[in-house]
Amino acid sequence: MKAILGAFALVAMTVPAMAHDSAPAATQLAGAKNATVTPVYRQPIPGMPGKSLKGVLVEYGPGGYSPSHRHAASALIYATVLEGEVRCQLNGGPVKTYRAGENWTEMPGDHHGVSANASETKPAKVLAVFVVDDTDTVLTIPDAK
Repeated sequence: MKAILGAFALVAMTVPAMAHDSAPAATQLAGAKNATVTPVYRQPIPGMPGKSLKGVLVEYGPGGYSPSHRHAASALIYATVLEGEVRCQLNGGPVKTYRAGENWTEMPGDHHGVSANASETKPAKVLAVFVVDDTDTVLTIPDAK
């Protein structure tokens, strides 16, 4: 566990550096509004064959949001708000607002019902660090409509 927590700290210190990948491209999820996701880090975890750390920078413009979704089946996620405020709802629970410096954890199989910028006038940024199986290449799966 100490190794994983240390790895989270390492990822936070390396944004926007990218391990093993060059020139990451920002993408927008289907159904998202004014939101981009950019891979910023990828590193196999020593001593844990088949597992990697993957970091993504989620940037929400004013009023931006991601559609409700789940993540890769193996994904354990540690998310930290870097800028602004973000509204988040997990597994049908209460909607919480996280401010810069605050964080939350998503467990494998969790449902992310709300993921949105809390402001209509200011941007927000989140660093999401995944501990995930190497075979899980799609990290975010929007809900079927």
